[in-house]
Amino acid sequence: MPALIKKLQLKILNAVSHALGQFSDLEQALDRVLKILTLSLATKKGAVTLKTGEMTLQALRGLEAGEIKDGPFPANPAIIGRLRQPFVILKGEAEPILLDELQEGFPEKDRIAGLGIPIIHHNSPIGLLSVDRLFPEEIPFEEDFYFLSLLGALISQFVGLGREAQARQQDLRWENLSLKARLAEKFDQLALIGQSPALLKLQQLARKVAPSRAPILLLGEPGLGKGLIARLIHELSPRAPHPFIQVDCASGPEEGLAGEIFGYEKGAFPGAPRGKPGRLEEALGGTVFLKEIDRLSPALQARLLILFQDRAVERLGASGARKVEVRIIAATTVDLAERVKEGLFRDDLYYRLNIFPIRVPPLRERREDLAPLLNYFLDKVSAEYGRRFYFTQQSLEVLRGYAWPGNVREMENLVEHLAIAVEGAEIGLKDLPAHLFPAMAKAAADGAEPFSRLKELEKREILAALARHRWIQSQAAMELGLTLRQIGYRVKRYGLEHLIKKRRVR
Repeated sequence: MPALIKKLQLKILNAVSHALGQFSDLEQALDRVLKILTLSLATKKGAVTLKTGEMTLQALRGLEAGEIKDGPFPANPAIIGRLRQPFVILKGEAEPILLDELQEGFPEKDRIAGLGIPIIHHNSPIGLLSVDRLFPEEIPFEEDFYFLSLLGALISQFVGLGREAQARQQDLRWENLSLKARLAEKFDQLALIGQSPALLKLQQLARKVAPSRAPILLLGEPGLGKGLIARLIHELSPRAPHPFIQVDCASGPEEGLAGEIFGYEKGAFPGAPRGKPGRLEEALGGTVFLKEIDRLSPALQARLLILFQDRAVERLGASGARKVEVRIIAATTVDLAERVKEGLFRDDLYYRLNIFPIRVPPLRERREDLAPLLNYFLDKVSAEYGRRFYFTQQSLEVLRGYAWPGNVREMENLVEHLAIAVEGAEIGLKDLPAHLFPAMAKAAADGAEPFSRLKELEKREILAALARHRWIQSQAAMELGLTLRQIGYRVKRYGLEHLIKKRRVR
């Protein structure tokens, strides 16, 4: 019989070792260990409980709720550390009894409800392993305790290896931050293409703040790609393995936006048959990018403040808050300090967000980056449309001299519009919209003739774009690379208001 038991022990240890090595998730691995014991041995009940840092992990088999919460079977995490030696669980007793406290050897077998050992790592108890029985009744309990000690040592070794691997991974992450910054093009970072001093300073600030836990406020005009910069900061941070979630604070009514950001409980409002976590909960451990944060209502600003003060969020309709751990990156195109003075934005929330503000420079301050960006967009549309495009030297000079009030977004829209409009591969002066020619615009103001033809060309372009977009000015403006204000000016300039109204009605 002893030989058979030894053979069985070896077989089980091999299976447990394989299970521990197979699962990267510790909780899954512990559950697999208990499953092996209940399938292969006399075990009917079992519990493994571990404390790793602030987290408690647990796997349970065959236990009733009372045994877990109130009974002597040591599945309760609070007991970890109190039991530093092997122990016996007796029926009818409120507490486990340490092995060396048994005065007359092992009690009668029908009095024993279970056996257990502490899991020790570096001389400190980090958990408990307990079962009702391992081997049949004819086998002495000494064999059970011996085998439990081997299992505990395996689990302890697995936890130690996991901690070491985690530490190495963290060290590698910090060492590779600069390397990841150099490889950022794989994230399609349009706003970070170029080598201008203003852009290099922005990249330096992003690398500096990424490893920290501080909230970040991105400031700058529309169309600069602030969302892409937020994504890059996330990828350079230790939060990279966790979600990056973007929320547009200007989208939808207040109640819908509150539900999206903070979540809601069942019955919080009509049409909420069940509870739903918000974006802040979904991004646990990661980053939430709040676009146009200045558009948040006072009520939502107050809810967001709870996150900074208590590291918690309060769902709509909930009676309490839920703990979350996320990083906030916010963006705005307005002066938030002025909004605070006007009473439109909470000062306490502003000071929380403004710990590390980063100003994103507009394209007019990055002249050195215009040509690389234009070439990037040309390559992109060439791949999309299956034919090569290029700017003539003259048209490239005009584009370099333009102020780009709509920034990167305006440039991208313009290049795509040109790729659709031109017949061949070459994009020359005749193909460019008239608003790109400041010198000719001045000549037009002086009554010069050459600009009249360009005005007619611009008028035809605007009419064609409006017709393609059902006479909706905002959509036509986006296609033409114009702002809403710019297209509105041209509509008035060419007397198109009546025609647009008439066509929209039709």
